[in-house]
Amino acid sequence: AAYAAMVTRMDRTVGRILDKLKELKIDENTIVMFTSDNGGTHNVGGADSTFFESAGKLRGLKGSLYEGGIRVPMVARWPGKIQAGSVNDQGFAFWDVLPTLCDLTGTPSPKELDGISFVNALQSKEQKPHDFLYWEFPGYGGQQAVQMGKWKLVRQKLTVKKVGNATTELFDLEADPNETTDLAAKHPEVVKRLQEIAKREHTPSTTFPQPQLD
Repeated sequence: AAYAAMVTRMDRTVGRILDKLKELKIDENTIVMFTSDNGGTHNVGGADSTFFESAGKLRGLKGSLYEGGIRVPMVARWPGKIQAGSVNDQGFAFWDVLPTLCDLTGTPSPKELDGISFVNALQSKEQKPHDFLYWEFPGYGGQQAVQMGKWKLVRQKLTVKKVGNATTELFDLEADPNETTDLAAKHPEVVKRLQEIAKREHTPSTTFPQPQLD
């Protein structure tokens, strides 16, 4: 009941924001983006993510670096700029939001950011994709993931101190978006390339140590 109440309250509040934009007569000149930070919640607090298929057929839920834990939709409204009903399945991440807002407002984006503006994608124009996307999460045993094109590398058990206990999986997201078939043994050259990216992108942390990486 508490979880349902939170969803209902959020839905109602989004409606109030849109009503206020209309009341101020700026709704036709305002971009509104709605999304989530990560995947569907676990079966806790009365929320039945299994019954409601919160992640669809995708593997994993919140806290996981499988697609069900990190892939979420974004809904955007920008009258006259975004074609109603248009869909873009190109992948972006939250570190792209600030560069996008900077682009929209004519503000220089900080050079040290990894993000890119997705304004062109919003308008169904040709969009430069990421060379790769990288995630890591010390929770649930320590996890690391890299996506480059159709390939996705997932490493787990990275907080375990004993070397050799970590697991490495490789998935073809085009053919297998639900990540059911591990192809690491068949494509060792791809695994090596993505592991090199993961090693380069990782920043050691004393607060969130991952012994297998640090």
